[in-house]
Order: sequence, then structure tokens, then C-alpha cells
Amino acid sequence: MEEKNSVSHYELILKSSDEATSVLGQFNRNLNYIKGAFPVRITQRGEKVRIEGPSEEVDRVRTLFEKLLDLIQSDHVPTYEEVQYLSQQVKVDSNINGVLSNTIQTTYWGEAIRPKTVGQTRYVEAIQKNDIVFAIGPSGTGKTYLAVASAIDYLKKGKIHRLILTRPAVEAGEELGFLPGDIEAKVSPYLRPLYDAIYDMVTPEEVQRLTENRRIEIAPLAFMRGRTLNNSFIILDEAQNTTPTQMKMFLTRMGFNAKVVITGDLTQIDLERGKSGLKEVQHILQGIAGIEFFYLDKTDVVRHSLVKEIIEAYEEFEKKD
Repeated sequence: MEEKNSVSHYELILKSSDEATSVLGQFNRNLNYIKGAFPVRITQRGEKVRIEGPSEEVDRVRTLFEKLLDLIQSDHVPTYEEVQYLSQQVKVDSNINGVLSNTIQTTYWGEAIRPKTVGQTRYVEAIQKNDIVFAIGPSGTGKTYLAVASAIDYLKKGKIHRLILTRPAVEAGEELGFLPGDIEAKVSPYLRPLYDAIYDMVTPEEVQRLTENRRIEIAPLAFMRGRTLNNSFIILDEAQNTTPTQMKMFLTRMGFNAKVVITGDLTQIDLERGKSGLKEVQHILQGIAGIEFFYLDKTDVVRHSLVKEIIEAYEEFEKKD
């Protein structure tokens, strides 16, 4: 049996110069990144790539190259950023099946929206399998964006009649009554991130039409009270800023043929007093069939690379504090 730390090698034969460019990147940009990311020796001669080093690391790089080839054969040429995501993911979990493979939705300018990490892939699968999903994790992990993409997919395919997006209108100590303007002006700043996500996937004209027809509704959480939401995909964003009473109220609005996704980041609770409904609900609803709590972490951050470093720096500071 081969020892875990034994040295091994693997040879990758690329079929053409075009395939080599797609895998290795323009001017070997992808290859150079991979060389720096793994403790292996990679040599390239023409369309042959040889990887040598500790067998465990060689297996990781082999998995990475095979994934890149699979994506290219499915007519998706990975970007440099996607090569970075995949490289980091394969270090954490060698099973990267599905990552970047499945298109959930397409932006209105034609860019495919795909889960970019193992965690994001499993999160989307959780949404498909469960009626209620709690997505908990830091900024930049795609909690809201992937939920909106999934909801738009359900709406376009006729699986639901309405898409409802809501947020608690309490952030950094501000409340609606203290903001200037009419009710629309008051709630607009809180709901802007939800509009931004939708406008990526649906043209402004289509959003206006769907809003006028009440197929898409974006409203503060307070507006959910007293309603029963049938045939709907409902997303509660920034749920860490709900009170336990608000969380219970929201969850009991769920009607027939409804799917609910609740997203939040427990490190960004802005409530001035009292418990977070999202924090409490984890202890109340765990273990109920059809409800899944899904946790994303810094390995699922797909924003600028500095975002991950910022999260790590804050985590380290909070541990010391």
C-alpha cells in the first residue's frame, strides 16, 4: 500500500494547443498560480504536463486538472478567478463534483450563474431538496445571491407563482420611523441589495412588469404580518437582525407549495437589545425533516480575495479579544 507521504507523479496530455491555453491560461497564468498554490513540481513541455511530489498533493492537483478539463469539455472555459476558487476548494475537499458545473440562472447579459465552491454547490442542492433552508455564513459566500438565482429559476419555470424577498428594516441602530421621506423612500436603502441581485438576472423592464403583476414583491419584514404565502418562493435576508418574535411570525407565514430560504451572518447582528431570532431558531428547529441549517464559511467567499483575508483577520482579532 502506498504511504500517504510517498512521492508520486502524474502526466497530463493535452489534446491541442487550444485545450492547453484553456487549461493553463494565457501565458500560462493558470499554471503559474497552481505551481504557487501546491507543494509539487510541475513541468510543462508543449502539451504535456508532469506533476511530481507528495502523493496526496499530486492527487489534489490531478483532481484540479481533471475538473478543468471537464469544464472545458462542457463548453465552459474557466476564468483565472475560477481556477483560484477550484484550487482552494480542492485543498479542503477532494470531491468537487458539481462545482462550476451546474448553471442555476443566467444574467440578462448572458453570464452563467454557477456555484463556485463545494459549500455553494451543496447549498443549492439543499434549497432544491428542502422546503425551508437556513443559510448562515459570512459576507461574500453567495447566501442571498444564490437564493435569488434559485428563486428566479423557480419563477421562470412556473414552479411557483410569486417571488417574495424581505429584510428586517433595522441596521446599525436605525429604524424606519427615524428616516426621512415616505414609506418607499424609507425602505429603499434596506432593500437595495435584493434589487441589485434581481437586476443582475432580469432586465429592469421585466422587473417592473413582474412587480406590477405582483409576481415579484420586495418588502420589509414588518409587511409580512398576517399573511399566508402560498405558491411562493420566499427569501428572508439579513435574518440575524430579526427578533425571536419576528422569526416566528415570518416562519408561520409559509403556505402550501412554498419554499423558504433564510439567510444571515451571526457575526453582524445589529440589534441594540434582545436576542437574535436567527441565533435562537438554530436550537428550536434542528432535526425537523424538511428544514436544513446550512453553514457556509470563509472557504466559500467568492468576492475579491481580500474579503477572505479581512474575514480571517477579524476572526483572529475576536479570538484574542
